[in-house]
Amino acid sequence: MSEYLKRFAERFCAIDAHNLSVLRELYSDDVQFRDPLHQIHGMAALQDYFAQLYANVDQVRFEFHGYDQVDDGKGYLRWTLHYRHARLNGGRPVQVQGCSHLMWRDKVYLHHDYFDAGALLYEHLPVMGSVIGWLKRRLA
Repeated sequence: MSEYLKRFAERFCAIDAHNLSVLRELYSDDVQFRDPLHQIHGMAALQDYFAQLYANVDQVRFEFHGYDQVDDGKGYLRWTLHYRHARLNGGRPVQVQGCSHLMWRDKVYLHHDYFDAGALLYEHLPVMGSVIGWLKRRLA
């Protein structure tokens, strides 16, 4: 287990709408952040992204369950995201599993998240969710 990744995950879990300054402790000013829905460059854009994220959800919590360092300054975090949004999934909690690839020197300069965007968002939209559910059943 990587101590760096474990410390990063612990600090990341502490982030909320009221302490986005923690991002500066974790990420370099030139950070590149990617996920299936976004591509963000730089600290200012990352802080804006997290401010919008926390403004639009009722609850957000990450549960980390894997800290795999593969090389000096490179590793993966495995996690489950728990969140609740009033207009998604009838306001009920949603859980999504994912993985983050991180590269760091003293701070993280590359953060690339991998997760199922449908499980995060699309499946929980009123009309689109039923269509995606129908497609999944047909393809199974």
